[in-house]
Amino acid sequence: MIKIGIVGGAGYTAGELIRLLVNHSQVELDFVYSTSNAGNYIYQVHQDLLGALDLKFTSEINYNVDVLFLCLGHGNSTAFLEKNSFSNNTKIIDLSNDFRLNNDMVFQGKEFIYGLPESNKEAIVKANNIANPGCFATAIQLALLPLAKAGLLNSSIHINATTGATGAGVSPGATTHFAWRDNNFSVYKAFTHQHLGEIGESLVSLQNNFKEELFFIPNRGNFSRGIFASIYLKFEGSIEKAYELFEDYYKDAVFTHVSKSPISLKQVVNTNNCFLHLQKHEGMLLITSEIDNLLKGASGQAIENMNLMFGLDQTEGLKLKATAF
Repeated sequence: MIKIGIVGGAGYTAGELIRLLVNHSQVELDFVYSTSNAGNYIYQVHQDLLGALDLKFTSEINYNVDVLFLCLGHGNSTAFLEKNSFSNNTKIIDLSNDFRLNNDMVFQGKEFIYGLPESNKEAIVKANNIANPGCFATAIQLALLPLAKAGLLNSSIHINATTGATGAGVSPGATTHFAWRDNNFSVYKAFTHQHLGEIGESLVSLQNNFKEELFFIPNRGNFSRGIFASIYLKFEGSIEKAYELFEDYYKDAVFTHVSKSPISLKQVVNTNNCFLHLQKHEGMLLITSEIDNLLKGASGQAIENMNLMFGLDQTEGLKLKATAF
């Protein structure tokens, strides 16, 4: 059995990791680290886990686990690893943005591979450490990778994407308060969102002459989880050609699926899937992309990466079904 440690155990991504790992046939939860909750049962914080396990949060760390998942806030993973040294045999999967960019991928002699299986699977299989992609970045890249691979990103790209309240993390804030979020909608970090950097680097890795602008408008939606992204750009080919490109690129992808029918968010919430739909209007191609921000956008993709690193079936522990009604 693969021994697992989780650091930052009280947040949404850790809760999702635990929920998935307790049903994973090849792993054993060794510890879930949370200094603020040490000694409390995990189900007292993640209440959906009542009856699923009797493990308690701990302030003690096993430095010899097989896999360490870091579920810390952005900037905190580097600080944690500076204070805590793990065995050279411990594989690290970081869910923050600390190691996603090329300039940050080497830390304390450890190289972090960008963990988007649809573009980087061969490197992930050989990796010792993974920088798990951001949630918006995952949905947007999966909408654009086939075009980048074909060298067809030759105009500015317009992106409008909406995320649920869990995208802001578990700590309450002014824009996650129910009275503010309910029956509400807002834009934030327009044109400047932090995920733009990793998106750009991935596109350049497939289309090395890519230098077009990404105009990204992130929105807050009045729902709990999920991301729905609408992306449009110039495309000279037919809709049939566009579908051919996407279906060929994702022919071996186990979690990314191309739909000929319009898609809606409930189709992917509570799953590790990404659904894509294409529409042509005059000289423009519209791509809609949807994921669950906590699963394919975070914890599910982290387990997908772990499965690849250990030579397991990529879908192990991730055979999840959406609740469409």
